[in-house]
Amino acid sequence: MTTSYPRDMLGYGRRAPDPRWPNPGGAGSAKICVQFVVNYEEGGENAIIHGDKASEAFLSEIVGAAPWPGLRHMNMESIYEYGARAGFWRLWRMFTERSLPVTVYGVASALERSPEQVAAMQEAGWEIASHGLKWIDYRDHTIEAERADMDEALELHEAVTGEKPLGWYTGRSSQHTLELAAERDFLYASDAYADDLPYWQETRTKPLLILPYTLDSNDMRFATPQGFNTGEQFYTYLKDAFDCLYEEGEKGQAKMLNIGLHCRLVGRPGRTQALARFLDYIGSKPDVWVATRADIAKHWREHFPYRPSIQPSRLERDIFLRMFGGVFEHSPYLAERVLERGIGQAHDTAQGLSAAFAVAFRRASEAERLMVLRAHPDLAGRLALAGGLTAESSAEQASAGLDQLTPDELTRFTELNARYVGRFGFPFIIAVRGLDKHAILRAFEARVENDPATELSTACREVEKIARLRITAILGE
Repeated sequence: MTTSYPRDMLGYGRRAPDPRWPNPGGAGSAKICVQFVVNYEEGGENAIIHGDKASEAFLSEIVGAAPWPGLRHMNMESIYEYGARAGFWRLWRMFTERSLPVTVYGVASALERSPEQVAAMQEAGWEIASHGLKWIDYRDHTIEAERADMDEALELHEAVTGEKPLGWYTGRSSQHTLELAAERDFLYASDAYADDLPYWQETRTKPLLILPYTLDSNDMRFATPQGFNTGEQFYTYLKDAFDCLYEEGEKGQAKMLNIGLHCRLVGRPGRTQALARFLDYIGSKPDVWVATRADIAKHWREHFPYRPSIQPSRLERDIFLRMFGGVFEHSPYLAERVLERGIGQAHDTAQGLSAAFAVAFRRASEAERLMVLRAHPDLAGRLALAGGLTAESSAEQASAGLDQLTPDELTRFTELNARYVGRFGFPFIIAVRGLDKHAILRAFEARVENDPATELSTACREVEKIARLRITAILGE
């Protein structure tokens, strides 16, 4: 592959799609989609009695807790037990009384240990997505070990719930997690936090629909340093996030607000009231779609299905060089330097790839840049008349009518070409797209009077414009 940088730093950029969210309560599209996740991890956390090497140390009332190797941590265990025994039911009543849909991230081993809670989830019509086999950290697992746990999680999930999960979220994931999710037939996966909208991610197996999750509008911040100290802080943060995205939706740029909840955290009475106030706040607003993650994924697949396109960062080297080696006239070594420097998904657009080529061109020596300039043909020159131009140059000159000059126009171009080359040492270069022969002639007459340094800079900018136009044509943008 050509890419040496696997991250996508572009995303939707300035042209994010209008998601056209369903609007059950009104006309037109909803201005925002709100999605609540209840993480059910109690009984699946790290614990000696679960066969783990140490006790749990993450997301509890014991901020800064450390794992106890080889020992049970009774306080930690009882904090998690609170989530199952009390916190879950408080959240369940809160959402069912308001008839609000919920997605559960269910740890399979935790679900197995909580049959009554599972029955309540299903009674309420909640989506139960898979949150893995156990609530443990997979950063150090081999891909084979993580794959085995994922398969066991799916088997156990189906046995406990009677259904295969539509979505997947590991949480404490590894670099292999999304690739492993793509190997299975999930409707979506959520081990990413990269956007406010769903998006398709390329994997070795197939395109994977990502529904990004959140770590900020999430009650986990009650259990982290510099997080939420009171329910009021939590409410204010959720309200501000909602108001920001709602305003964007009013401007035609609707988004999705994820809210992550944990039974043992927001299920505590000192925090639950803040969540209740937020639920009532969004309930007072028109044009709000509250949905499960499966609902969102189905909507996205219907309205924004995966569409294959040319992705330069995923091309084999030889193919990349064949496709883009000629965007700078007779200078394929610039394409080779682009590959050597490395490109990623942010370069899979005309603008992104043009920027990578511009970097290679600008970092070249002055002698090399002059070679690129001198590789360009004269406008309406002998090579053009003899049909000896590259296909790109021939089409570009023809688009401006330079293949249909009158005898007087041809004479004038010939005179200017000779004067220009004699003055600067390279042919006159201009990106002809959108120009006719008269505009080109006026530019020619003006630029031939430039000083050498100014004209060298101008010619280089025109070369970059031509490369950008050629890349745009190749990518079909």
